[in-house]
Amino acid sequence: MVRISRASTVTAVVALVAAALSGCGSLAGTPVPGEIDVRTLAVGDFPVDKFSYPADAGDNGPMLEGIRMSEAVVTSSQVDPSLKYGRGSKVLPDTATAIDFLANVSEPVLKNRRMVVGYAASGADRDDPEGQTRPEADATAITVVALRFPDTSAAAKAAEELENADIGVSPDNRRLKSEKYPDALVHWRPGIANIGAFLAHDEFVISLFVQRPKADSKDLVSWVDKTLTAQLAQLDRFSPTPLADIADLRVDPENLLSRVVVADRKGQVPDPDKFAVYGRNYLINSADDQPARARLLDESGFEATAYADGSSVARVRDPAGAPILVDGFVESTGAAYDAHPAPAAIPGAKCLRLNSSGDPQHQYRFRCFVPYKRYVGVVSSDSENEIEQKTAAQYALLANSL
Repeated sequence: MVRISRASTVTAVVALVAAALSGCGSLAGTPVPGEIDVRTLAVGDFPVDKFSYPADAGDNGPMLEGIRMSEAVVTSSQVDPSLKYGRGSKVLPDTATAIDFLANVSEPVLKNRRMVVGYAASGADRDDPEGQTRPEADATAITVVALRFPDTSAAAKAAEELENADIGVSPDNRRLKSEKYPDALVHWRPGIANIGAFLAHDEFVISLFVQRPKADSKDLVSWVDKTLTAQLAQLDRFSPTPLADIADLRVDPENLLSRVVVADRKGQVPDPDKFAVYGRNYLINSADDQPARARLLDESGFEATAYADGSSVARVRDPAGAPILVDGFVESTGAAYDAHPAPAAIPGAKCLRLNSSGDPQHQYRFRCFVPYKRYVGVVSSDSENEIEQKTAAQYALLANSL
């Protein structure tokens, strides 16, 4: 399903350069034949003039590279179609975050070998039990982590030291070998139905954690092999940014973030959850049915999506894909939402309203999907009046941005 949850407010850390036009709700633009005149739309105080965010990443370069690395890590359903339940993914901007996916004793290794950034993704063959953050004991689940280091030498040393640190956590841990990947460093604890592995590949270290229903070392190693096969192929399709160029990464290189309607454009800085541009894998990793989400993205011609302050804008290959993406998102939203009338003035918009089975503490009451040419905006609110203004503002901003 499409998970409709509340996004926390971004804390203003760095003041961004103001746009040439002030961030007010006045409507710019000239009506195009065959389209509505967006100057007539009730957009409230949301800014809808054409806009660009400041260009360079500066100190946020590693964070932007970590966001890019969402496409460097395989989705669980690519490893095995049975692993259709996405358990999410995460940028690892620092060593303290990275050890959430490694043994705590691993942090000195990451610091000494100067980890640049990382990315983790997880999936399973069933959803986690309600209210739990771990898979069931008899589930098959995998977590794949890619860690970037300054060079191949640092990565090779880090892989060996991470394995030594991990295996040293318990005297019961034992090393295993993979015949398919003899350079992989693999270990398990006999009688425990999971396995860990590290493999250096170029300037990256791949870390795997695999859980299976039974403690069978041969079976567990076979899952390490199939996961590495998929992950190495994914990593080889990724082009890492040279270290010297990371500080020059652009915050919004294709002006996709600037097309997302927000209440305040000032103070926006790169943030993996609140201000970021992602490719397809990020959307697949959060899906309860990864193959279905992948088909939707393929059929719609999905290219990228930008997230800002709880709203988003996706770009597709051509205008024919926008309504396909809207319909797919609406259909996969889940039973907690019912159809709700969209503002009549907005062509193609579709809206939803939280019903009695939803959780208003964690889910927005309203969400609307707004297609415009090659773009699909998604806006949310707890206020019916505000969702109407946001929907109109998102349409107007998309129109004014071309």
